[in-house]
Amino acid sequence: MHQQDSEASAKAGGRRGDAIAHATAHGSAVAPPVHIPRPDSSWRQIRADLRDRGTAVAYATWTEWLPAVLTTTRLGPLLGRDFGRYADTQDPVVRCRFAASRLLIKYTVAAALGIAPEDIDIAYRLSGRPYLRGLDQVDVALTHTGELMAVGISRMGRIGLDAERADRRLDFALVRSQMCTPAEAAELDALPEEQRAACTLRLWTLKEAYTKALGQGMRLAFTTFGFGLAAGGLRTPDGTEVPGDDWAFATHSVLGRYLLSAACHDAGLDPDGDTSVGTMLDQGLLTALAPPGQQRGPAVDI
Repeated sequence: MHQQDSEASAKAGGRRGDAIAHATAHGSAVAPPVHIPRPDSSWRQIRADLRDRGTAVAYATWTEWLPAVLTTTRLGPLLGRDFGRYADTQDPVVRCRFAASRLLIKYTVAAALGIAPEDIDIAYRLSGRPYLRGLDQVDVALTHTGELMAVGISRMGRIGLDAERADRRLDFALVRSQMCTPAEAAELDALPEEQRAACTLRLWTLKEAYTKALGQGMRLAFTTFGFGLAAGGLRTPDGTEVPGDDWAFATHSVLGRYLLSAACHDAGLDPDGDTSVGTMLDQGLLTALAPPGQQRGPAVDI
């Protein structure tokens, strides 16, 4: 099933991606990214996307979230285990960008699940990929480049994100040999030069997003799998379409200057769409997070 989405921007504070550059197989299953410029923005679309599509993607610039980092009196509880890393980082730009991205993760998950952001515990795998301690049914992805930061969450399976500046120019000769399958290289060679650059960048972000979702990163050679330049999902190196519909991919243009690609796996988890905290958390952990007589509700507008 080859799909092309074309959703318009929504209201300020919950604005969708500026335009969708390309959607691949089952691309409509990947929720379009929502612009969340500050913690007190409306989060209704994020919660609706997780409920209806099984995935949600929020994006912003770290400078949009900088006031929240600098003015909140709850930064320690909000960052939790990450506060030590934040405090030990000497470069003020790196320190604030790190804090902003972690706040975006916590507020996005909190909005989607209806809990307080302080109650979310971010941990890290050996690869550095974040995960949510005690929330095994929710996968989380983070990507950032330049000012852009984006967070993806999924209740269906693994999710991966990658972003690049839309005006980035890659060395095509180098990329062709290190990234492209024979089928992709042949398709790119046939394109006019001005189209080739954009398609190459899109392929790069899709491959990054897919390998991140797999937890492989650059360890999985990009020449061992491919995508069609038109519509289409995963392909073998010779261009044959891989059967199955458990992966969905899409690329969006955000903020008018970045490409943001998402790869989402449907592992058949939680088909009823219930994203309440009582469903996502086991009862023991839920009791620990909300002691008797201290009912903690969401700290964001959902």
